[in-house]
Amino acid sequence: MTTTSFNFGLLIEAEQLVPFLGHDKIRIIDLSRTSVYEQLHIPHALHVKPQLLVRQEEQASGLLPDEEGLKALVEYLNITPDHHVVVYDDEGGAWAGRLIWNLHSLGFYNTSLLNGGIHAWLAEAYPTSSDIETFEKVTPLVQVNLTDIDQYRIEYNQLLEKIEQQAIQVWDCRTLEEYTGQRLAARRGGHIPSARHFEWSTAINRQNHLKLHPLERTQQRLEQLGFRFDQPVVVYCQSHHRSGLAYILGRLLNWKIQAYDGAWSEWGNRLDSPIITGESPA
Repeated sequence: MTTTSFNFGLLIEAEQLVPFLGHDKIRIIDLSRTSVYEQLHIPHALHVKPQLLVRQEEQASGLLPDEEGLKALVEYLNITPDHHVVVYDDEGGAWAGRLIWNLHSLGFYNTSLLNGGIHAWLAEAYPTSSDIETFEKVTPLVQVNLTDIDQYRIEYNQLLEKIEQQAIQVWDCRTLEEYTGQRLAARRGGHIPSARHFEWSTAINRQNHLKLHPLERTQQRLEQLGFRFDQPVVVYCQSHHRSGLAYILGRLLNWKIQAYDGAWSEWGNRLDSPIITGESPA
């Protein structure tokens, strides 16, 4: 992935960000709940509501915005190609990861997830603010470039073809009840054929301020489920919210990973999609 002069990786710790608070080329993005942001947030953080990250259709609730929607997102973030975007939330990184995926999809890679988000920040007693930050408009804004979008996103027909050819691994990161079909969140319940189940939050250490468990531990657990890291994988959840963190995990593990943003809201609402119920992948 692209790095910047800040030498930030895709995952950074709170102490790495502290020296750069207020830096004009760092854009800190907060995807916490509005009530949390209004009470406290990292100084100079810009609040983003999840609605800005998704496009809704009748059968799919978490699609990548169209080109105009992505331009609106860039304009709201107010970023140039020289900016580095640091993203966090209050839930362990799902919405933050989703924003990073959006940015990667539109061709911007100077991005970092703050490990543990606001919980890890507060645990270190770093400064917070309740001020609503305002920024002068910057130029030139990042241009939306969808040339490489297929590296990051897969659509229904492409995914169906790969599954029929047994040419892709699929990672379902929803709850077990959703995966088996016991809990319905669409017209039909179950999972995509061949999908293996590993819930997104399993990678988060709730005893350590919602920071990620060591990557070696997560990789080992995924391998125990039958995933191979030398082969590509597609990840999905209900609306490509929770799988935002799974996408980040894949990138951190140097896995060739795409997200299916149609997700179960599309697959489960279609009447012609193949579905498996129960705990077995196929």
